[in-house]
Amino acid sequence: MTELPDGDARPDSHNPFSAVPIEIVVSVGKARPLVRDLMRLGENAVLGLDRRVEDPVELYVGDKLVARGELEELEGDVPGQLAVRLTEIANLRDELG
Repeated sequence: MTELPDGDARPDSHNPFSAVPIEIVVSVGKARPLVRDLMRLGENAVLGLDRRVEDPVELYVGDKLVARGELEELEGDVPGQLAVRLTEIANLRDELG
């Protein structure tokens, strides 16, 4: 992964694929409970993850890691809405070539 460059990335207006929406999954951590423990979980149960609150999150498109970032609260009309500030982006050209 490489650091994000300073400045804004602008979509290529001549490429028809630039307007196609994609789904990005943000992974905050993983849990590996035993099935019996998972079956005992109920409302208000707490499932511990393998990460801490201040650890970076990972952004995936499909199964490809595309970036890492930090969770933060989005400023605006909806209090508590989460956002991700990107800190690293993957060099996808290396993976495709």
